[in-house]
Amino acid sequence: MVDSTTLMPVEEYFAITEKPYFEYLDGVLRQKAMPTRKHGKMEFLLTALIERSGFDATPEQTVRLSERRYLVPDIAVVRVGEIEDPYPTKPVFLCIEILSPDDRLSDTVAKCEEYHAWGVPFCWIVDPEDKRCWEYHAGDRPNQMSANGYLTAQELALSVTDIFAGF
Repeated sequence: MVDSTTLMPVEEYFAITEKPYFEYLDGVLRQKAMPTRKHGKMEFLLTALIERSGFDATPEQTVRLSERRYLVPDIAVVRVGEIEDPYPTKPVFLCIEILSPDDRLSDTVAKCEEYHAWGVPFCWIVDPEDKRCWEYHAGDRPNQMSANGYLTAQELALSVTDIFAGF
């Protein structure tokens, strides 16, 4: 395992084989929570629903906020004509974070604030354990969705009922 308190050059971060379980913040590694079965199923389901809506959704894709900050959203969503390889260096359309049992909502909201500061207009937070979800648009506060509501990001809208079908 990599020591998360040791400063390291970004080149070493990209050589780590444990990604996507680490993010890189100004030379320090931050370990992501280990995903559960429900986390993985939710990631798969959301990716499929979003792709059916005409967007490109990529799970566990590194995004570059700056030359010294790299985060790994559970799902990064872009418009099909705006795909960047090997990873986005410009703000994506939507970042989705799926809570694992060890995640704290306040930490996840703070991560969404980093995405917003980078220029991402929309963030969604999904909790597959408690079957709750929030949308967090830049400039607003996180908004918990009702069980019969919709998560939205401009023309992209997913029914909360569909999101938790089978859970």
